[in-house]
Amino acid sequence: MARELAITLYLSVFRTLFLIFKMFPQKKKTTFVASFGDNILYTVNELEKQTDDQVVILKTSHCKISFDDLSNRKVLDFESLNIIDWVLSIYHLSTSEKVIADNYYGFLAVTEFKANVQCIQLWHAAGAIKQFGLKDPSIQNRSPRAFERFQKVYHRFDYVVVGSERMASIFRKSFNISNEQILRTGIPRSDFFFDTVAKNEAEKSLKQDFPVINGKKVILYAPTYRDNDLNTTDLHLNIEKMYREFKDDYVLFLRLHPAVDGEYQNKFPGFVINVSSYHNMNHLLVISDILISDYSSIPFEYSLLNKPMVFYAYDFEDYAKIRGFWEAYDELVPGPVVKSTEALIDVIKSESFNMNQVSTFANQWNQYSNGYSSESLVKAIYTEEEQSKVAGQV
Repeated sequence: MARELAITLYLSVFRTLFLIFKMFPQKKKTTFVASFGDNILYTVNELEKQTDDQVVILKTSHCKISFDDLSNRKVLDFESLNIIDWVLSIYHLSTSEKVIADNYYGFLAVTEFKANVQCIQLWHAAGAIKQFGLKDPSIQNRSPRAFERFQKVYHRFDYVVVGSERMASIFRKSFNISNEQILRTGIPRSDFFFDTVAKNEAEKSLKQDFPVINGKKVILYAPTYRDNDLNTTDLHLNIEKMYREFKDDYVLFLRLHPAVDGEYQNKFPGFVINVSSYHNMNHLLVISDILISDYSSIPFEYSLLNKPMVFYAYDFEDYAKIRGFWEAYDELVPGPVVKSTEALIDVIKSESFNMNQVSTFANQWNQYSNGYSSESLVKAIYTEEEQSKVAGQV
């Protein structure tokens, strides 16, 4: 009850300011709202090559991407505690021709844009294992008012960007959108995986930042967050056992979810490297030799590198009840599923990986991501003819 009251009050103030600023002249301007940021960074860089539109980037506190504040690019702190930036953010949202977001933002429920404004959802994930949006089982516990708000937010999207038909099908169900609202341009940040020079530079930079990885292989452990683990960095992985088995040949990179608030106590600094605050996930994927994941979207892009993965689903039954999966988990993921540290160690030591499965997975989920996704997206958004080609066509 208190939560809904706070949200209602926040949105009421937001709507009032939005309606006031909406009376101001509209500008040739695109406003981005970033909580993850990497898709937005690639899109902004390409946009500035193709157009002279002003760019405004509203950063939430979770966004780790550094956007340079250039002459035609403005970066604002999109948090209500920074009142000046927050009010300016609402002004830019009210006076832009295009609004591009990379996540769910509740404020969209009260932003009735002018008729010519396009609102584009540039979702932060290339694929989905767990259910979200209107299919998220947890919304059954929310109030009717909250459910109505969710629907208003999803109704605000004119277009949603996808990298595959499999993801297009998921978005249609999650956001209750039509096939014509799908932009099949590929995922902008995936361009990195087709850029040999950029990948080599990333690898070189990481080896300089973390010299301990030179001469060793890298295991990247990147678990998704659990709602009841947001304030703890306790791991359900026996690091000591991993250390005993792999310390001579491997380094373990630990990447906690951005939503996790806590400081990991590293007892094995020569083996475990906490890269949770490292700004670029793509760079970490390039340097990694094996990925340990669970229910996150990281494997969808990691598969483009054709490297092995293990899925450490120690809480599978509980997580499935709370979040739900789009299809049978062990049939969807492109690697062995384990539930204990011992089983995880056995898989890595025996190299029990099916790389044909990884390749098939990559082709299915990155169908439209071909190294030119940023360029294709900008052309689609800013050229009506191109937009009609990629929207609603299979």
